[in-house]
Amino acid sequence: MARRTTPPTSPAVPRRPAPDAGLVVDRLARVFPGATTELAFSTPFELLVATILSAQSTDARVNQVTPTLFAAFPTPEALAASDQATVEGLITSTGFFRQKSRAIIGAAAAIVERHGGQVPADMDQLVALPGVGRKTANVVLGHALGVPGLPVDRHVLRVANRIGVVRAQTPERAEAQLCAALPPDRWTLASDCLILHGRRVCRPTPLCARCVLRDVCLHYLSATPGPDRPRSPRRARPDRHEPPTRPPGRSRRRPKPR
Repeated sequence: MARRTTPPTSPAVPRRPAPDAGLVVDRLARVFPGATTELAFSTPFELLVATILSAQSTDARVNQVTPTLFAAFPTPEALAASDQATVEGLITSTGFFRQKSRAIIGAAAAIVERHGGQVPADMDQLVALPGVGRKTANVVLGHALGVPGLPVDRHVLRVANRIGVVRAQTPERAEAQLCAALPPDRWTLASDCLILHGRRVCRPTPLCARCVLRDVCLHYLSATPGPDRPRSPRRARPDRHEPPTRPPGRSRRRPKPR
């Protein structure tokens, strides 16, 4: 009886350490100098509304509709007293305009009633407003109110996991891990850089050849053989002159029973 041989296996490869989050932010900040939100705004209230409108839309699209919206309703008081149908007509192109119109009118009314017309600089108070989650609250805190905040959108979640600075399935866990790895004064910059990197380079299909993080990115390194990651052994090819293992012309199939 022929002995069964065990196929060769690759030597175990030690897990690479996660890259330093500060180094990642430093490099991306040099690639994207002055990185900040691409939403246009002049007040915390305008940024709050613009961020709500940006859900399932693009910043460019939101920036096309907000000048007219804010000209018509420049304050929380004005928007709170607005007619929903009028607001819907102004924001239709952002998508989900009925839900968004209810959210921004409701948020404006809550700001007037609970906070005297001023956007609160507090996470708990912000997420209590209609249409406002942690991402929106962090955008407003970090960009308009001078409070450290680290917004995690789909780009940040994808890029941070791909690079290896976090291991998280949810925005909340990614936010917590990034905040633990960076000082508060770098939270907002980290988010802005990761968002821009995700839009321009580290897309769903990444443009790795253009990336400045190739030498530390766990995704890139795991796909690139190196001295510590040997290639899988190839199966030996039979010699071209080796006789066939079965007589030529014999069918592989067994005859069907009649």
